[in-house]
Amino acid sequence: MSSNVGQFALSARLWRRTAVAAALGAVIALAGCATPSASGNVYNYQQAQREQVTYMATVLGVRNITIEGDRTSGIGTISGAVLGGVLGNTIGGGSGRTIATAVGGVAGGLAGSQVERNMQRTAGYEITLRLDNGETRVVAQAADIPLHPGQRVQVITGGGATRVVPVR
Repeated sequence: MSSNVGQFALSARLWRRTAVAAALGAVIALAGCATPSASGNVYNYQQAQREQVTYMATVLGVRNITIEGDRTSGIGTISGAVLGGVLGNTIGGGSGRTIATAVGGVAGGLAGSQVERNMQRTAGYEITLRLDNGETRVVAQAADIPLHPGQRVQVITGGGATRVVPVR
C-alpha cells in the first residue's frame, strides 16, 4: 500500500513539473509574438489607409546596427522566477530547500528577463540618405530590405514611422 502512495506522490510531482514547463513554454512562445516590427515592409493597423509623404533619395551609406525592444512584458521575469523556484525547490530539505527555492526564483527571474530582452533584438541598418532637395537624413530600420550606397530609394514617412524602400 505504501508503495502505491509513493508512486502517486512521484507521478503528481512529475505531472506538476511537466505542467509548469508546458505553461512556461507557451508563455515564452507568446511573448515572442508580441514583438513590434521595425521592418520597412510592415505597417501597423493605424498606418494602413493613411496618407504618407514620400521623398526621393539616394543612399549614401548603410551601417549594420542592432535594434533592441524598448520595453519588456515581464513574462520572461515571471517565467524565469517560477522555473527557478521550481528547480530550487528540488534541492535539499527543510530551511535549505526554502532558501534554494528563493535563490532559484530570484536567479531565474533575472535570467528570464535577460532572455526576453535578447529575444527582442533584431539586426538593423542605419541608412544615411541624401534627399533630392539636398538634405541629409538618417533612418534606422530592420535589415530585411537589401540597400547599398548609390541606390535610389523612397523615404516614406507618416503615422509615426519612417521607412526606406528601393525605387521600383
